[in-house]
Amino acid sequence: MLASKAGINDIPEKDIKGKRVIMRVDYNVPIENGQVADATRIAATVPTIRQLFARGAHSIVLMSHLGRPDGQRVEKYSLRPVAPVLGKLIDRCTCSV
Repeated sequence: MLASKAGINDIPEKDIKGKRVIMRVDYNVPIENGQVADATRIAATVPTIRQLFARGAHSIVLMSHLGRPDGQRVEKYSLRPVAPVLGKLIDRCTCSV
């Protein structure tokens, strides 16, 4: 049941302030010709990221993946195109891949 899951508002501010926060995100977005074709999933994470910064997070590590077939790195599954889109959506973000 989803209602029984803890959310960001259930985490005391003292557990966020001054800390590096790891946040699992779903950035499995369509990428066409090396560009994000639909940023809906990326935009959906922005309010939570902003709330973490507002509550004093020192930094946020975002974790996601697109795929790694047979354990091999395949460039078409890289999240590198997501970083500039996220950077535009968050004005106080230093994004790196």
